[in-house]
Amino acid sequence: MARVRYGARSEAEIAASRSASSKLPDIWSTGVVAVWESDPDAVAAVLPPPLKPTGRPLVRANISKVDLPGYPLGAGSVAVAAEHGGVEGWYPLVMPMTHERALIGGREVFGEPKKLGEVTVERDGLVVTAALARHGIAFVEVRGAVSGELPLPEPSQKTDFYFKFLPGVDGSGFDADPVLVHCLRNEKVRKLERITGNVVLRESMFDPVADLPVRSLVDITIGEKTTDQKGKVVERVSAQALLPYIHQRYDDPQQIHDGPPEGSA
Repeated sequence: MARVRYGARSEAEIAASRSASSKLPDIWSTGVVAVWESDPDAVAAVLPPPLKPTGRPLVRANISKVDLPGYPLGAGSVAVAAEHGGVEGWYPLVMPMTHERALIGGREVFGEPKKLGEVTVERDGLVVTAALARHGIAFVEVRGAVSGELPLPEPSQKTDFYFKFLPGVDGSGFDADPVLVHCLRNEKVRKLERITGNVVLRESMFDPVADLPVRSLVDITIGEKTTDQKGKVVERVSAQALLPYIHQRYDDPQQIHDGPPEGSA
């Protein structure tokens, strides 16, 4: 009988798959990073407990193109500074990806708030434009000109915070208590330049980052970097406390209960 591809894989095939994924080479990306101080009340309002604000109400937009062989990828995020258990890091609110493959693993394994979207990074000489867009709206755009090289930072480890959960089958709450994930990213930078420019936030009902206005621009850079990441569950969190925030993950929270009738395609 010909192999049934939906059938079970052998232990050897599973082991080979795991081994291949653990030996990935460095993958370099070219990205624009903009950081600004926003309204402290707005930053605090988007943080689900037990995350807390840091000493500065910072927002970061990261807009990158990734050099995957034969599979170029646009990847971005908008995150706010947050703290948990003495660890400072970033809590991403939205992470647009241009391909489904990059979206699935992050959402299902780490709980990342990834969504399909458009990500562009363009450079013409010294002029740089980068944007995150969904539903025809470029809700974040960074524009400027390269104004000088910056010293390369030492390799560093950064932390992102994610909530991993499954909405309840019965339409209320969750199937199990959500977990808070610390995602540790090891980052190496091989090129870094300063950009003099500005950040434009456009109104979008689906990605309302315009609620985190630019009060004071901290910096804009363009650089080449590579990262790897490992996640760890640090605690189970209150389902009741997280429930008011799960709309952050979806364009329409009702869509998680919109399953098609049984037997439909």
